[in-house]
Amino acid sequence: MAVHIAEVSLRERTVGDIAAALPGATAIFRKFKIDFCCNGDLTLGGAAQRRGVDLGEVVHALETLGTDTEAAVAPWTMSSDELIDHIQTRYHEAHRRALPELIKLSRKVEAVHREHPKVPAGLSDALQQIENELEQHMTKEEASLFPAMRQQTDGKLNAAIDEMRREHDDQGGFLRALESLTNDFTLPEGACRSWQALYVSTAQLAEDLMEHIHLENNVLFPRFAMPENRA
Repeated sequence: MAVHIAEVSLRERTVGDIAAALPGATAIFRKFKIDFCCNGDLTLGGAAQRRGVDLGEVVHALETLGTDTEAAVAPWTMSSDELIDHIQTRYHEAHRRALPELIKLSRKVEAVHREHPKVPAGLSDALQQIENELEQHMTKEEASLFPAMRQQTDGKLNAAIDEMRREHDDQGGFLRALESLTNDFTLPEGACRSWQALYVSTAQLAEDLMEHIHLENNVLFPRFAMPENRA
């Protein structure tokens, strides 16, 4: 059964809200290169305009999504403890596995093909920076923020959540850098298998990181962000 939502309703909703509420929406946003994680507070109309894509096409794609697009247990239906566990196992652990190998592979490709005009010069440095900063970010979440959420700390998490959101904005910049350095993960003609593997795996990292940020910004954090204390 298709999900039918009026275009005006979708136009006025934020992309973060749509991504969190409509199964399969994140795949549509990735297709149209709409940032639903770091810029999730933009309306769909505003996000489409910023990206230069046709709003009607985006709306049509969203309206034709089936209700069975994603797995039966969607992250936004999980309890907070279950969602935290999911984020740590599906994303934190995956990033820690992927990045060291990607850095090594990128250094190899950059060295072997250094004379190639389309070599992704600087990609390994960018991946190294992502690994360093992402590790610090995830460690802070695991050591402090997530335990506090599990304890249902009332009204005391705003500052920590705001800090994580600012760091997510930085990570959004990393994603754009990866796209720029790889020409949006476009392989040159005749690229070797190592180069092919590098771009496939780096694109997967970027997709995972975007989904990771989205789940925290738009699903987990709103459950704990309290209104500012009144004087």
